[in-house]
Amino acid sequence: MEIKKTGNQKNTFSEDEMLMLSGIQHYAFCPRQWALIHIEQKWVENVLTVEGQYMHEKVEDPFFTESRGDFDIIRSLSLVSKNLGLYGKADVIEFIKTGKSEVNSIILPGKAGRWKPYPVEYKRGKPKPDACDEVQLCAQAMCLEEMYHIRLQKGFIYYGKTRHRHEVIFSENLRKLVAQYSVEMHRLFHEGITPPPEPKAGCRSCSLLDICLPEPLAEGMNAQKYNESVLSADI
Repeated sequence: MEIKKTGNQKNTFSEDEMLMLSGIQHYAFCPRQWALIHIEQKWVENVLTVEGQYMHEKVEDPFFTESRGDFDIIRSLSLVSKNLGLYGKADVIEFIKTGKSEVNSIILPGKAGRWKPYPVEYKRGKPKPDACDEVQLCAQAMCLEEMYHIRLQKGFIYYGKTRHRHEVIFSENLRKLVAQYSVEMHRLFHEGITPPPEPKAGCRSCSLLDICLPEPLAEGMNAQKYNESVLSADI
């Protein structure tokens, strides 16, 4: 499903219209999953979501800081973009000290010189064949750019399963994808629409599988009939 920006689409969003930045990863994976979580407020834990939350709890500890020479880390930095209508927090922002005339750098409170930021997102699994994780990191970068009036070239995703940092270049195509998803998310949220299911291999590991019912609903069976068929099979 694709929802295109209309001529009267707003260029900026108010505070009341902000959506969670982390949701763009859900949307990129599956618009229906995003709607079930962020519109219908449904959520179910499984082992994958618990492991992911445990990793983020360790990474996002605001009391753990690291600073050495020309390298500095800030954790759980609040992010916002009125252009995208998204808000959230970055897992980690790494700052590298640069020259005084370096463009796209900022001043850190209590620190001498200028610093260049690199957003770092932590994921429990391994690199995916699609851009789900990359769009979330790029959205964080676009928030930073709007907040500090800079332009960022790249960031990193650390995968717990491979214990490897994956470099992400914030290309124009990736930026356009972030902007497109944010428009689609706001349109669906405003209209209260939950998209129909589109069954795929990733459905099997989704914690919302039993709520979403992708295969029965895709085959035209409503939730009530599906439940009735399950109950009759158990008798």
